[in-house]
Amino acid sequence: MEDATLQIQLLKSLFKGREDVFALRWEKTNKSGYMPAYSYDPYMYRLYKQKGGTFKDYKDKTYLKLNDYQLSKHLKGEQFIGIYPLLKDNTSWFKNGFW
Repeated sequence: MEDATLQIQLLKSLFKGREDVFALRWEKTNKSGYMPAYSYDPYMYRLYKQKGGTFKDYKDKTYLKLNDYQLSKHLKGEQFIGIYPLLKDNTSWFKNGFW
């Protein structure tokens, strides 16, 4: 196996969360944070924004799935991602150390 494939497998084994969505880090004028990663048509969004719409209200977007390609970009430093540890059924793979 390639080194990158092993790194991705290790990352997935250490940090397991939702795979249907992940967060991307953003920075803007002394502020930063994480927000869900979306797939959308930038041209259609620009038209929507010109009419006074906001990204929050923009309906024609879907969550990007967390996959090996996204993890590879994270490992290369091309993007910084965060995972959502709470699964859809309100369970988590993270261990609570306060018991």
